[in-house]
Amino acid sequence: MDSNFEMELDSLRQKILLMASHAEKAVYQSVQSFARRESNLSLDVRQDDAILDRLEVEIDEMVMLLLIKAPLAGDLRLIPVAMKMSQNLERIGDEATKIAKCARSLAGEPALKVNFDIRTIADTTINMVKDALNAFAHRDSSAARAVIPRDKEVDALNRSIYQILVRHMTENPQTIGRCLDWIFAAKSLERIGDHAKNIAEAVVYLCEAEDIRHAVNS
Repeated sequence: MDSNFEMELDSLRQKILLMASHAEKAVYQSVQSFARRESNLSLDVRQDDAILDRLEVEIDEMVMLLLIKAPLAGDLRLIPVAMKMSQNLERIGDEATKIAKCARSLAGEPALKVNFDIRTIADTTINMVKDALNAFAHRDSSAARAVIPRDKEVDALNRSIYQILVRHMTENPQTIGRCLDWIFAAKSLERIGDHAKNIAEAVVYLCEAEDIRHAVNS
């Protein structure tokens, strides 16, 4: 493969890693903002989301140029994977922004007394994102495959949270607004888990040239 083209592929890889760092930071800060019912961190999340939007456009432009220049031979899977990853990273930023918005709504409100800790689903989701991105950085398909089944754990946690909050709203109507913010935040975390799974599947394709998106036992 032409050395200049390899350099451009490496630039694309570095751009994805930069975008990944902003997405990971946005999720972490949005969760911290929500858990503490603080609005200050939510402003940083919005800034990261704007950066993610810009980086997605830049990566799309790089991908189109690379497709035009692509040689006939060589490992070019990074090109479609880059576009797939940038889309999912941008959507992770969107979901983090939604969580931060819920945090702003809850700021100054009394704490909601429910028998679960949202940090459980938050920690699971954040670790999925971290592990999927580390798998990409190290081209580790085994680590990527290990991320995928954890999405079911996040789904189950979200269902449990939803059921608890619906019951709490029924018994304590004065908490409906706060409960809805918690439901929306938990749903955003569940969607972030979906995007982490999508990234992990893209890493498997990058490493193994196998599309496992619809595989039963992926």
